[in-house]
Amino acid sequence: MPQTIRTLVLDETGSTNREALARAAEGETGPLWIMARRQTAGRGRSGRSWVSERGNLYATLVTRMACPPAAVAQVSLVTGVAVHDAVAEAAGRVPPGLRLKWPNDVLIGRAKCAGILAESVLGQNTVTVAIGVGINLAWHPGDLGREATHLAVHGIDISPDAMLGLLAATMDRRLTQWNGGAGFAATRAAWLERAGPAGEACSVNLGGEVIAGAFAGLDDSGALLIDDDAGRRRTVAFGDVSLPAAAEAGAV
Repeated sequence: MPQTIRTLVLDETGSTNREALARAAEGETGPLWIMARRQTAGRGRSGRSWVSERGNLYATLVTRMACPPAAVAQVSLVTGVAVHDAVAEAAGRVPPGLRLKWPNDVLIGRAKCAGILAESVLGQNTVTVAIGVGINLAWHPGDLGREATHLAVHGIDISPDAMLGLLAATMDRRLTQWNGGAGFAATRAAWLERAGPAGEACSVNLGGEVIAGAFAGLDDSGALLIDDDAGRRRTVAFGDVSLPAAAEAGAV
């Protein structure tokens, strides 16, 4: 683990993100990784619960950074690349089917193995970010209503502590590359290399509308581009992406 990264390991907490935000409110500027053996109120994106029993990695990086508020949404993409890197390092190779799904999921095939929840607090000239990462290492929940998996079933046997060490290092590298948004072009290229090919079928649920079409990449800000079934190119800044049941391992 990089020497500049501090860690706090809790046996149990409600949510590592909530713990990180509470400490930030008390003046913590980071970088500080907070890891819990178990969460009692783990959270995913859009308020979903994240089942958090022992054996998997539940960790949040709290750090203060100087970046434009508009660039904060890119942190989830930066983190996705870092998680992909860390899983590949844990496996000693890129596991077959390991890929990213916009904006904050890491999949093996079509099954989710990791999720990201980035939350921020704006200051006068800075942003404090709590970047939560959950990686299914030893088990996965079976009642999510969507496919899930864990690393051990793919032959990757690693402890939460060792996984955090890899992740802290890859996050440090990828955040340095991103450089508060100034280096997002490199982040975008790395993300696209780890996602599915252009033209892959997908749909995006915007809450009041579902767009079905084909993955067309990311724009220069990190928003999803999708060519809808009517032939229009749409730009999506927030939404839930789904893959069709027949999607292959290279899907977005």
